Amino acid sequence: MRRPRRRTTVEDVSDGLDELYQVSQAVLSVNRQMSVRDVLQVIVRSARSLVGARYAALGVPDEGDSFAEFVVDGMSPEQWQAIGPLPRRHGMLAVLLNEGQPERLADIRADPRFEGWPAAHPDMSHFLGVPVRDGDRVLGIIFAANKVSAAAASRGFTGRDTEILSLFAAHAAIALINARLYERSQELSVLQERSRLARELHDAVTQKLFSIRAHARAAAVLAGRDPLDLARVKSEIDVVGALGAEAHAELRAVIDGLAPPDLEAAGLAGSMRSYVVLAGRAYGIPVTFTAAELPPLGTPVEAALYRVGQEALHNALRHAGAGRVRVALSRTGRRVVLEVADDGRGFVPEMPSGGLGLASMRERASAAGGALTVRSGPAGTRVRMTVPIKPAPVKPAPVKPAPVKPAPMKAGGER
Repeated sequence: MRRPRRRTTVEDVSDGLDELYQVSQAVLSVNRQMSVRDVLQVIVRSARSLVGARYAALGVPDEGDSFAEFVVDGMSPEQWQAIGPLPRRHGMLAVLLNEGQPERLADIRADPRFEGWPAAHPDMSHFLGVPVRDGDRVLGIIFAANKVSAAAASRGFTGRDTEILSLFAAHAAIALINARLYERSQELSVLQERSRLARELHDAVTQKLFSIRAHARAAAVLAGRDPLDLARVKSEIDVVGALGAEAHAELRAVIDGLAPPDLEAAGLAGSMRSYVVLAGRAYGIPVTFTAAELPPLGTPVEAALYRVGQEALHNALRHAGAGRVRVALSRTGRRVVLEVADDGRGFVPEMPSGGLGLASMRERASAAGGALTVRSGPAGTRVRMTVPIKPAPVKPAPVKPAPVKPAPMKAGGER
């Protein structure tokens, strides 16, 4: 005799929507992080909360038989320190990594594959582990242990817990991959900044220092040849002083340009305004700056706008022979626009000699989800970067179950 199927109630639908909302919020929290370490920590914290566990951990394997990263939640730093070094890839951890399938156990201690814990390790019974996968490759494992709720402690983790944690692990894999790509792009940016520093020091400061030495030698020769010709000696020394002041100003601009701006404290407009003023003084060229009221764009996007503006302004001041430069931040519809324009001699952007960091600027704009256009000619150059404004996430209203009306009462008290 077939058992009748249980009917889905309004409460079931409401609970399901609530679970999906919790997973969605957890995914959003993970995707807001940019560094790998922060992503791992938020994944573990979210996983523990989603399945109501007392402990949770995430292990990322290394090339050997251990883990490159192992992040825990639910233990104090003192407890974690007392446990000792990172675990090896053995026991249930090795099973999850090698087989790449979820494991749910009523008592991990009773499983024949379990190989024990260090002396300071907390005692665990209920166990749930899922792999974090990129296709066929296992990037890491998430596991949770011991239900927090007293009502759930007797039954342990459920099949629904396994489904929820597996769904979350699929999104966590994407976030982990993105964080790794972001960190690699940051490393590449550091190398590019070092190259830019070497180029600017060679183009500007090094040449001025060479000129200072030449004029200083000329002053020494004149003083030795004709000590009475003080006017010519003084003239050479004045040139040395002026060149030294210019070299100092340009070196200051280079150093301040390399230092990452505190965008959170000063904001994009404030940080860019400060750099514009400093760079204009260093090169002795008038630079105007205007900024409209801008919405929050996120640190990565604002950093990209700042660096592109910095590079474009440097090109205009150093290479264009401009008499005036204009820098503007504006908002057009659903986009923020950065524009750097000068009245210099222009160049051909497509020519190899017209590089001037254009490839780097285009990469920065693309990484921020924006676009870069360059227009140049005899009347000057205009560099324009646009980035979209992302709408703020809207939190969905919780779904309340509809009230159930009681059936009408029949005679005799039956419904």
